[in-house]
Amino acid sequence: MQVIYEDNHIIIVNKACGEVVQGDKTGDKTLPDIVKAFLKKKYKKPGNVYLGLPHRLDRPTSGLLVLAKTSKVLPRLNKLFQTKDQVNKTYWAVVDKRPPKYTDTLEHYLIKNQEQNRSYGYTEHRQGSKLASLTYRHVASIERYHLLEIELHTGRHHQIRVQLRQLNLHIKGDLKYGFRRPNLDRGIHLHARKIEFVHPVKKEMLTIIAEPPDDVVWNEFMKLFRNNRFSPVNLV
Repeated sequence: MQVIYEDNHIIIVNKACGEVVQGDKTGDKTLPDIVKAFLKKKYKKPGNVYLGLPHRLDRPTSGLLVLAKTSKVLPRLNKLFQTKDQVNKTYWAVVDKRPPKYTDTLEHYLIKNQEQNRSYGYTEHRQGSKLASLTYRHVASIERYHLLEIELHTGRHHQIRVQLRQLNLHIKGDLKYGFRRPNLDRGIHLHARKIEFVHPVKKEMLTIIAEPPDDVVWNEFMKLFRNNRFSPVNLV
């Protein structure tokens, strides 16, 4: 966990792969609990620290997570994140094949299986399904992997992982959705790279960017990025 931005109202962290956002059957300490301990120590707070969670990231995913530091600001953030056109999220995903098009908008209908903690995608509406939409762009390739930049238009369970699988693209390390072997850290190469929204109190536009994890594959792509060898359209 790395703190990227903090003020009196919100704190934004760069979540590591494997850190759990909400408590699960493992009983592992949650990221909000870790952030609470950080704030308690930083400000020498004698009592409990308040922290609200307006959105989520899957456990194996890395990247930006926004948390509310006051009960007053949490409902405002909840409203922002529920109204998708007020929050722009950009993800990076490392996949095993080059996509069929340089850029495309994907629409599928997703059904979540609660028992399996997995979602399934379909090209036509089915009972109980929800529309999922994203736009991807292929920005770089290395010897065995390809980097996609993804803009989410909806926020469905495992949406990016499911929709890319519909194109026979598998995120590195994502055994659940078809990649052939796990990553050493049991995470996946899906990273919440950038988030943009109007600050709920200051009413200023916030644009926050997080570096991907430090590993061989991400580092190869970051070399290309820093050397301006990514496709030059709206890169972050």
